Amino acid sequence: MSMRHEVRKRTQTPAPVEVPRLDNHLCFALYSAGNHMTRLFAPFLKKLGVTYPQYLVMVVLWERGAHGVGELASGLQMDLGTLSPMLKRLEAKGLVTRRRQADDERRVLVDLTPKGAALRKRAEKMLGEFYCFLNVPLDELFDLKDRLHHFVSSAGPKEIESSKAMHAKLPEPTF
Repeated sequence: MSMRHEVRKRTQTPAPVEVPRLDNHLCFALYSAGNHMTRLFAPFLKKLGVTYPQYLVMVVLWERGAHGVGELASGLQMDLGTLSPMLKRLEAKGLVTRRRQADDERRVLVDLTPKGAALRKRAEKMLGEFYCFLNVPLDELFDLKDRLHHFVSSAGPKEIESSKAMHAKLPEPTF
């Protein structure tokens, strides 16, 4: 094989494909399902007095105890610019405390207050009501959850540092 043919072969881009209808896009199905679930869940969370992202923070704290802000951001896949104001609002509601660690003042530790810990019982009752409201058998819901976790853990590159890094790996378009 000639060097010229080899170079051309490496720089070829995949053949274009016809854009499927909106309902046939996996990304749209996932987006729609996420939005639908959040809209269904919102009235139940309103009874608890928290938003969906705030609820996720509370779940992590109920499950794992006190966490550093950076650990929370990483575990929830949120950026610090989103998480920090949310933690301030949770603190204003009396659900969490934020304090700097004595041995490392750069590290802010987030912990539950007694009120935040007590909210867990109300959340458990609310979840029971929510699962009944969904009117989908629990085994189907758990199967869907497992399949989504599998999708997230296996689809695409293992780590995406930034869209810039991802695009750098794509071949240049030829016009």
